[in-house]
Amino acid sequence: MFCRLRPLTALATATLVLLTACGGEKKAAAPAPAPADTYFPIKIGDRTVRMQVAALPAETQQGLMFRKELGPDDGMLFVFTRPQQLGFYMRNTTIPLDIGYLDAKGVLREIYPLHPLDERTVASRARDLQFALEVNQGWFKRNGVAPGAQLDLQAVAAALRARGLQPEAAGLK
Repeated sequence: MFCRLRPLTALATATLVLLTACGGEKKAAAPAPAPADTYFPIKIGDRTVRMQVAALPAETQQGLMFRKELGPDDGMLFVFTRPQQLGFYMRNTTIPLDIGYLDAKGVLREIYPLHPLDERTVASRARDLQFALEVNQGWFKRNGVAPGAQLDLQAVAAALRARGLQPEAAGLK
C-alpha cells in the first residue's frame, strides 16, 4: 500500500506545481482607472497644484464649465496629443481664471487672465503648445510661477496612466 500512495502523492504534487505555474492561482485584478474628476498633485516650477487632467475630447471641451468654485491650489491641466496654437474662452464658466500655455517639453510659455463668462477666445501667440493649465486668477503671480517654469511631465504621465489613458499619445513616457 505504501508503494501505491507514493506514486499518487508524486502525481498530485506534480499536478499542483503545474497548475500553479500555468496560472491555476487567481491573479490580483488590475485597479479600476481613476475617474476624470480625480485630482493629482503635479508640480509646476517649485509649486504643487492639485490638477484634474483633461485629456479626452469631451473633457477638454467641458473644462471647468459650470463649476461654482475651485480650491486655492487646484487647477485643470489640458493635455493635447500634438503641439499646436491653443485658444480658450469662458463659456458657462463663472470662476475668474488664469491660463498658462505650455510647450511639449512642459515649459510654461504664456500666461493670460480669463474673465467669467467672456466668450472671446484668448489665443496663444506660440503655435507649438501642448498643455494648458487653468488655475484661479492671480495664482501664477501669487506663487511666483512665471514663464520658463517647468511642468513635471513624469507626474503628468503617471496621472494619465492612473486614469487608464496612454501617456504616449501625448508624447510622454
